[in-house]
Amino acid sequence: MKKLLACALVAALSATTVQAQQATPSGQLQPIDGIVAIVDEDVILRSELDRAMQNILAQYAGREAQLPPRDVLERQVLERLVLLKLQVARAEASGIRTSNQEVDAAIANIAAQNNISLDLLRAQLVRDGTSYEEFRSSIRDELLTQKLRQSYAQSRVSVSDGEIDAALEAQAAGGVQYHLAHILVALPEGATPEQIAVAQRKIEGVKGLLDRGEMDFAAAAVRYSDSPNALEGGDLGWRSSDEIPSAFIQLVSNMAPGEVSDPLRGPSGFQLLQVVESRNASEDSSAQTVTQYKARHILIRVDEDTSDAQAKARIDTLAARLAGGADFAELAGEESEDLNSKVRGGDLGWFNADQFGYEFGAQVTGLADGETSAPFRSSTGWHIIERTGSRQTDVNAQNRRNQVADTIGRRKLEEEWNRYLRELRSEAYVDLRVGPQATDGPTGS
Repeated sequence: MKKLLACALVAALSATTVQAQQATPSGQLQPIDGIVAIVDEDVILRSELDRAMQNILAQYAGREAQLPPRDVLERQVLERLVLLKLQVARAEASGIRTSNQEVDAAIANIAAQNNISLDLLRAQLVRDGTSYEEFRSSIRDELLTQKLRQSYAQSRVSVSDGEIDAALEAQAAGGVQYHLAHILVALPEGATPEQIAVAQRKIEGVKGLLDRGEMDFAAAAVRYSDSPNALEGGDLGWRSSDEIPSAFIQLVSNMAPGEVSDPLRGPSGFQLLQVVESRNASEDSSAQTVTQYKARHILIRVDEDTSDAQAKARIDTLAARLAGGADFAELAGEESEDLNSKVRGGDLGWFNADQFGYEFGAQVTGLADGETSAPFRSSTGWHIIERTGSRQTDVNAQNRRNQVADTIGRRKLEEEWNRYLRELRSEAYVDLRVGPQATDGPTGS
């Protein structure tokens, strides 16, 4: 059915494209825009791909030699756009929304980070050939994908206090952080022996290029890596030991800055790891207090199986039961769809006001200890909150716990999320109309 809908859509759009023509000075008709990919019931236009290519080329100004041939680069950028379309569609189908206020705040933050006014930002966009509405749309899509990832993490990833305590103890004992980069040659689920052999030859060929000094690591990642961060030179950023898979930590700890590992086989395929640099983990011991809150909540998700109206009806029923004297913790344990907190009677522990988003923070700060909110909507679904406490706390100490929890969670999420994206891509109807069909890579002969 998806394929039929996509074919019908492209037929209609192709007809529209033919009609949307302009006359050249010679009197010939020339298409204004074209379709470079069909993604389920959506399309990617040539103008979208060209804008994304311009952004990449601007990032590599003066370093164009590090980029692969244009047709290979176009295919990489187009794959990114395909994944973005699929994530936005999945987020919207799951009931995730982004308000105009959130988009405005994100744009204001971008302007502030660049030390320019909003008017100057608009002017720069015009000079770069991008309309302000196109820019707003791209920011909205980025926020939606972030929320989709957050929602996925909430349902799939949990970090225990014991894991956090152990990581903090390791840091206190003088932990080391590593700035890592990688090159991935991906393998599909259930790869055949032939596919494995081809991937192994490719990764060995890339390692050979690096060993002979024919290409630096970042340039090789841009050209050959299948990882989503390929166009960032494979940069993985700074990782503490608790963020690095246990299978790799011993290897990484024995590598010198700039050193590249031999090919490694992992769940996603073959990898090369580079330790860019390392440093001792440092902590800021100065105290800074903030107000934190403790609360329980009940969540009814809005997703592909539950409409907004259905979720609202359910949460209203639960609110009525609470008003009739039902125990909040028992009801949360029975009915809440937040899998992480329902086993604790909906208890979220201590958190900062903005930790779970603007809507959640506005509700909890407006309650008194012991008070219960009316049902309210967030990007995830419908909630009821019972605020159970508030306190002043050393934000730096709590930030360290939050950072450690975040890094452990990121480590757990990374492989799961990449697998989810591969499944999303494989299940979609995608017709790419630019770029090479064959793999661009050296062999290890």
